Amino acid sequence: MIIEGMRKLTLPDFPGRCAATLFTHGCNLRCPFCHNASLVTRAPESEITAAEVYAFLEKRTGLLDGVCITGGEPLINKEVFELMRGIRARGFAVKLDTNGFFPEALARVLSEGLADYVAMDIKSSPEGYAAATGIPDIDITPVRESRALLRSGKTDFEFRTTAVKGLHTKKDFEGIADMIAGEEKYFIQRFVDSGDLIGGGYSAFSPEEEWEILQAVRTRVKNAFLRGV
Repeated sequence: MIIEGMRKLTLPDFPGRCAATLFTHGCNLRCPFCHNASLVTRAPESEITAAEVYAFLEKRTGLLDGVCITGGEPLINKEVFELMRGIRARGFAVKLDTNGFFPEALARVLSEGLADYVAMDIKSSPEGYAAATGIPDIDITPVRESRALLRSGKTDFEFRTTAVKGLHTKKDFEGIADMIAGEEKYFIQRFVDSGDLIGGGYSAFSPEEEWEILQAVRTRVKNAFLRGV
C-alpha cells in the first residue's frame, strides 16, 4: 500500500478526536470534483512507510488520539488491514473514509474491529452516480451492500455527500435521501476547490441553496446536517 501523504494534525477529519490523517494512493472512481486528484490520476511521487507512521504516532502518544485513513480509496489496498491493526495496537482510534464500493473489504474491517468510525460517501442519487463518479454505467449495488453492512454492525458511522454546483441538483439530494432514509447521521459537505481537481467548472452552492437542499433532505433523513458552512 502506498501512503503518499500525512496531515500531522486535524480536528475536523475525525469527529471528537485530535487526529492525524493518512492519504493513500489510488481509487476506483474518477469523481470530477475530487480534491485529491493527484492521488488518483498520476503515479505516486513519494511514499510514507507504515514504520514511519508508527514512529510518528509513538512520538505523539498523549497528544493525538486518532488517525483518519483516507484517499483515494483506502480499501483498494489489501495492506490497509494491517495498517489499521498496527495503529489501533498503539492505542489510537481509527477512522476510515470509503466510497462504499468494496463491501467485502468493509465487512472485514467491521468484523475484525479495525475501525472505530467509518465515513462513507454517497456520491449522488442513483441516476446521478455516473456523472458524479466519472464512470459510465456504474453499478451502485456495492454501495447499497456497504450501507447494509454499516447498519447491521456495531461500528459508529456516517454518510456524507459533497454538494457540488454544476454536478448536483436538489432532485439529486432528494434521491440520496430516498436511498438512506432513516439514517442517524448524514452530512452535506460544502465543496471547496483545492486546485487539484480531476474536472473543472464547479463551485459551491450558496448558503441559501444549501439550506434549501437540507430542508428537502430532512423530509426523509431527519438527522441531516450541513458541514463546512
